[in-house]
Amino acid sequence: MPTPKRPRWYYSLRSPYSWLAYRDLADRFPEVLETVEWIPFWEPDELTSRLLDEAKVELPIVAMSRAKNFYILQDVRRLTRARGWDVTWPIDKDPCWEIPHLAYLLAADAGRGREFVDAAYRARWQEARDIADRVTVKEIGDGIGLDGDVLAAASDDPELRARGVACLTSSWRDGLFGVPFFVHGREKYFGLDRLLPWAAAVRGGDLPEQTTTWQEYAAVPEFSAAGADGGPAGGCA
Repeated sequence: MPTPKRPRWYYSLRSPYSWLAYRDLADRFPEVLETVEWIPFWEPDELTSRLLDEAKVELPIVAMSRAKNFYILQDVRRLTRARGWDVTWPIDKDPCWEIPHLAYLLAADAGRGREFVDAAYRARWQEARDIADRVTVKEIGDGIGLDGDVLAAASDDPELRARGVACLTSSWRDGLFGVPFFVHGREKYFGLDRLLPWAAAVRGGDLPEQTTTWQEYAAVPEFSAAGADGGPAGGCA
């Protein structure tokens, strides 16, 4: 009998909604973060796209409209304000998202994956730094006690490229169409507003038992019309 897959959460270091999901999980359900499988998702560059084409994997990457992009700016401002957080908006200039996401794989190998994600999110969404810049990745790596030069060069490693393709292929097989995206058994959950039922399922709890302590953000509707990234423009200002 095949071994059941661990619960999974797909996140992107580019995505403000993935950042919000990470912060909410870290604050509310830290044990869930320790239990589940973390799988990065990003918009592939030309080389990764070619490897995905060879594997016959077509990711659901769509261009984001200007109207939706402006809506996300407003929505994230509301969500962060309700939580009492500050947010900054980095400027993405032709980024290569393999640089930070493949660096994460190396950090995870060294047992520092969570520290890397935490530092990368802080750099991007609280300090407006370019995390697709190798210099930034090096500084993040050095800051968590790893060899920053090695992490900054992760996207140059063919083996890490192949592992990155495996991550994106996993997202395709799981039916991901945006981030954050959560999986538990056969159940799938899309968006920040589905974090609670997924976390409850991972914990083996009943959803009504969780809601009394979760919905403390009075300014935030229980279900948000966005709450997720479904296109490559969602993290840019």
